[in-house]
Amino acid sequence: MKKYFGTDGIRGVANKDLTPELCYKLGRVLGQVLKGNHDEVNVLIGRDTRISGMLLESALMSGLLSVGANVMRLGIITTPAVAFLTRSLSAAAGIMISASHNPYPDNGIKIFASDGYKLNDEKELEIEKLIDAEDSLDRPVADEIGKCENYFEGAQKYLSYLERISEYKLNDIKIALDCANGSTSNLAPHLFVNLGADVYPISNTPDGVNINVDCGSTYVENLQRYVVENGMDLGFAFDGDGDRLIAVDEKGNIVNGDFILYALGKYLKKIDKLNDNTIVSTVMSNLGFYKALEDAGLRSDKTQVGDRYVLEEMIKNNYNLGGEQSGHIIYLDESTTGDGMLSALLLVNAVVSEEKNLSELTEGIMNYPQVLKNIRVENKNEIMNNQELIESINSVESSLNGEGRVLVRPSGTEPLIRVMAEAKNLDICNELVDQIVAVVEKLK
Repeated sequence: MKKYFGTDGIRGVANKDLTPELCYKLGRVLGQVLKGNHDEVNVLIGRDTRISGMLLESALMSGLLSVGANVMRLGIITTPAVAFLTRSLSAAAGIMISASHNPYPDNGIKIFASDGYKLNDEKELEIEKLIDAEDSLDRPVADEIGKCENYFEGAQKYLSYLERISEYKLNDIKIALDCANGSTSNLAPHLFVNLGADVYPISNTPDGVNINVDCGSTYVENLQRYVVENGMDLGFAFDGDGDRLIAVDEKGNIVNGDFILYALGKYLKKIDKLNDNTIVSTVMSNLGFYKALEDAGLRSDKTQVGDRYVLEEMIKNNYNLGGEQSGHIIYLDESTTGDGMLSALLLVNAVVSEEKNLSELTEGIMNYPQVLKNIRVENKNEIMNNQELIESINSVESSLNGEGRVLVRPSGTEPLIRVMAEAKNLDICNELVDQIVAVVEKLK
């Protein structure tokens, strides 16, 4: 079992759990491991807008430089941009400092291998073992010490790549962008302006502590209101590091990851770019989503929660579209990880191509009512294995008699247990969720 790495890199409260000391050790270890596979080790480092980003970046850089690895600083940039640049610049690795959609006191570290994919479990375990071992790693001197340079033009290289992907100019399309006061605050408006759209950004003034605060993909209310009040054609909400997308149609309705996958799946199938006519999703996707895919002549493949599991399934079976209800959308033809800006670009291309509003592209889905509640706990794994909770879940599932479902799982990135229910009506959902939540509250 891993000690530092979770389902999406290393995360914790900055300067408490995720300390500069740990980052320094991680930098040394990563640099040393990479030297075993590369003649020259160049590592890219990007970050989101959190106040702790520079603190952790400095520590990581010191560790890398101290073993002779070179560092290229990308500045404030999105996670998928780091993955893209790592691959396109043939770097040994790329590091993104971000805790994604988490609140600003948290921060995290995501590491991409030279191919642009996140590190596998085996490599993460190797790194963890060396972090906890006595430090006998290289300490070069003089001109053998690593070199550092700024590569802030990397952001423009990424934007140019996305612009080339678009099949259409977006002239006269009115797009609202909620940038979560995060990594997309500068990048996303530039992308859509360059493609000719009328762009109206909100939550694009980061100050180090307002990332994800009442904005972005986890708080879409402001964007919904803005789209309706200002007559936008559609709106896009990103998360703190730009790897998620939640959209809003012209009527102000939320278009979550399920709806985005459905719309993109139909569009890509029509232009013969959807491998095996299959979309990969997770167990969190709504039952109505699977019914809509079937009606549209699309197949589905289901994994456990987490974009890494979606990606593994896609690679294993040569599928090119997959994602999560939360807005992680992966399109492997153009990216190795979830990319909010790419997903938004594909979605607006579908709108232009079909000459339809976003609401029309998603009207085939009739969602089952769904309720999700998060309970903050200190001992999530212990509670999940408790017999009383297991019996409560089994009892609730039996009562549904196939007319819905419940899903109880520990968060992979936070000290939470998530309880979700789907049923024919909202009252039943709330009743079932409350039953299980009461047991979790009792056990915590």
